[in-house]
Amino acid sequence: MTTLRNSSWRLTQPSFFLIGIPGLEESQHWIALPLCALYLLALLGNVTILLTIWTDPSLHQPMYLFLAMLSGIDLVLASSTAPKTLAVLLVHAHEIGHTVCLIQMFFIHAFSSMESGVLVAMALDRYVAICHPLHHSTILHPRVIGRIGMAVLVRGILLLLPFPILLRRLVFCQATVIGHAYCEHMAVVKLACSESTVNRAYGLAVALLVVGLDVLAIGVSYALILQAVLKVPGGEARLKAFSTCGSHICVILVFYVPGIFSFLTHRFGQQVPHHVHVLLATLYLLVPPALNPLVYGVKTQQIRQRVLRVFEIKGQI
Repeated sequence: MTTLRNSSWRLTQPSFFLIGIPGLEESQHWIALPLCALYLLALLGNVTILLTIWTDPSLHQPMYLFLAMLSGIDLVLASSTAPKTLAVLLVHAHEIGHTVCLIQMFFIHAFSSMESGVLVAMALDRYVAICHPLHHSTILHPRVIGRIGMAVLVRGILLLLPFPILLRRLVFCQATVIGHAYCEHMAVVKLACSESTVNRAYGLAVALLVVGLDVLAIGVSYALILQAVLKVPGGEARLKAFSTCGSHICVILVFYVPGIFSFLTHRFGQQVPHHVHVLLATLYLLVPPALNPLVYGVKTQQIRQRVLRVFEIKGQI
């Protein structure tokens, strides 16, 4: 009888109910306003960055090509999260289909992994630009950049594709209420009434592998950069070398610090209020896509000048 019931639940694939921000249901309309602003800012900023780099041949350099990859990933990441989250918070569209939930989960986690990979590639670009400036264009020529981008894409797909596949084998009984505003992997796994040890172990392994190796690679790159810069005579020359890394360091901090905190509180932070964790997890997916274009637009003179030139031309028209 139990086997028959489990098979029935697998065949029907019950939909999930997204609560939104647990404990703050009465304030969700107000919470949605800054989230909507962040999403619009992410769309405007990243589309502007992509169009600017695409239309200006002088920006077809390694640093800006990696930035274009980052903007493309941020667009997908924000668009995978914000529309459904805002629908939940604003119009109470809480229900989400089983398959749609798994697709959203895959896109969110896969593109988060890809963003981490692009940040590693950008750290490599800074290392080559500072430590081997004469060979920068020959080492990171367009074909190599294309291969790096393909490797980042394939890694994200291969590592995260097992998430929805493993979840499809789980049995969900009557508890299909997700205490989140989107389909987060561990939040869905915890709803299963069948054995989910493999899902939990694989999720932890992927998180440690991606974040651990990527942070290590970035750390090694910047250690070598620091070593090279300290050998440069003159304080002004050192400051100029460090300033070329400022934007990238800001983006790294914006991406990894909230992400690591959210990951740790979800698995080990029982003392952290659940609504705080959900808010941080949602902001983690929207703040980096919104801030990255601003950071690079302000810090990178070529992009700033190009964007201003475009707006001046439109104003004259």
